[in-house]
Amino acid sequence: MAKKRAKKEPLEFRNTQLADALQTQDMAAVAFALRHGPTVVPLMKPGARDNPLDVGEIWTYRDPNTAEVALLLFSDATNKPEALPPAVALQSPAALRALLGAHGDEITTVFLDIAGPHPMQATPADIIAALDA
Repeated sequence: MAKKRAKKEPLEFRNTQLADALQTQDMAAVAFALRHGPTVVPLMKPGARDNPLDVGEIWTYRDPNTAEVALLLFSDATNKPEALPPAVALQSPAALRALLGAHGDEITTVFLDIAGPHPMQATPADIIAALDA
């Protein structure tokens, strides 16, 4: 009799704590969720499958009229609009902090769940402060 293989659970691309904090629009809870859980980021180019350290190239939005750059973060991959690149990754608090530390001067705004259900906008400095608290 063949042994049945256990079905592998799919990787969850969500941060329930962040989704709950965005629902209440509680800045302290959002900061806590960002410090203690991952955020979902859209990818321009996925990372190498055989290298778990390679997240890929994070997609940002550049306004064609102003050239301002926005970073879009999501509490759940299901909240990402279809118009964005299809690939996503989980960004750890440390990786998000490193990204904003390296590119915070270029990024002008950060949107959390931009298409809802409970969007929020912050500056890179606000997100860095939340991560550093």
